[in-house]
Amino acid sequence: MTHEMALEGLTVLDLSRVLAGPWCTQTLADLGAEVIKVEKPGQGDDTRGWGPPFLDGTTDAAYFTCCNRNKHSVAIDFSTKEGSELVRKLAKNADILVENYKLGGLKKYGLDYASLAKENPALIYCSITGFGQTGPYAHRAGYDFLVQGMSGMMSVTGAPDHLEGGGPVKAGVAISDLFTGLYATTSILAAVQYRHKTGKGQHIDCALLDCQVALMANQAANYLVGGMVPGRFGNNHPNVVPYRVYQVSDGYIIIACGNDGQFQRLCEALNIPELHGDARFLTNALRIINRDELDPLIENATRKFTKDEALSKLEQHQVPGGPINDLPDVFADPHIQARSMQQTLTRPDGTDVTVASFPVKLSETPAAHRSAPPRLGNATFDVLRDKLGLTPENLKELAEGGLIQG
Repeated sequence: MTHEMALEGLTVLDLSRVLAGPWCTQTLADLGAEVIKVEKPGQGDDTRGWGPPFLDGTTDAAYFTCCNRNKHSVAIDFSTKEGSELVRKLAKNADILVENYKLGGLKKYGLDYASLAKENPALIYCSITGFGQTGPYAHRAGYDFLVQGMSGMMSVTGAPDHLEGGGPVKAGVAISDLFTGLYATTSILAAVQYRHKTGKGQHIDCALLDCQVALMANQAANYLVGGMVPGRFGNNHPNVVPYRVYQVSDGYIIIACGNDGQFQRLCEALNIPELHGDARFLTNALRIINRDELDPLIENATRKFTKDEALSKLEQHQVPGGPINDLPDVFADPHIQARSMQQTLTRPDGTDVTVASFPVKLSETPAAHRSAPPRLGNATFDVLRDKLGLTPENLKELAEGGLIQG
């Protein structure tokens, strides 16, 4: 059954590379937008080379495949006058443009917002940078790792300094890039709605540092409202106890009690009912004060169970808990499989590309995995022919001159 897609009819010109921008444009593509990814001939997106591992029989790294499905790759050298003119013509008929070049980096090619908006005032132009279009750091190159440090994220991630192995730790995935990509997507869709009402496009200034500061969430609120400067709690939670990793006889599990009722049921599940009646642990506020006394008592109980036994007890008593999976565990999990969180897509040359699926289920306009992450320049000739009316002779001449790659 064919479903209408929510963003069908929108054309996105994707001038972004690496992760934050491509994550944004892949989300738009999954929801139905036509995404034309402009890449440099002979090289392409930087992440095509960020391996091993590589796709079998190709020079495309696995990294590239995580954020580039459902896109058409058009290889144009827009550092040349002829190439930049081709991209400007594509932008003239696009609804959305996403780029993540350094501040002012596209102006010399006439591909900045001010230049393109003159020809296409309805264009929604999203610039993703490390530090934004204004401010004293605007000129700096921004990377996820730097932003995790500058935003305060690493001040609350990792074990406390006084413990062995303590110190600042970055997250295991590039969360500043990924969340910035999602903020960019949300902002673009807000701009689309505004354009529906007014016909006007706009420039969206999306910075990794701004987004990561916003994502400090409750930790930022603890400081801004209460003057508390949070530190590194390791696997502990600053506002909820018990809420951490506990050792069992054959490994580790997570227990996450969000209220006093769940704590009572935890005590029943682990056969330690005396803790629920202990005056030190009656409320969450008291448990936070006395966490150093409570946690060893809970772990003494969990150590008596295997992982499967402990998780079964927790589920029986409706206590939130779970395993700590590696990725083979994740994709073998029956719930992940039931939610169709893994898809295999096939390139026209027969190369299979397995990807993690779009995660949200829309009842009327579901996302679709229409095409595998493309080889470099897979759609150059088709897009330039169909969008700009170039003839086979035009395309051959441009290709022989190294301006495009197909």
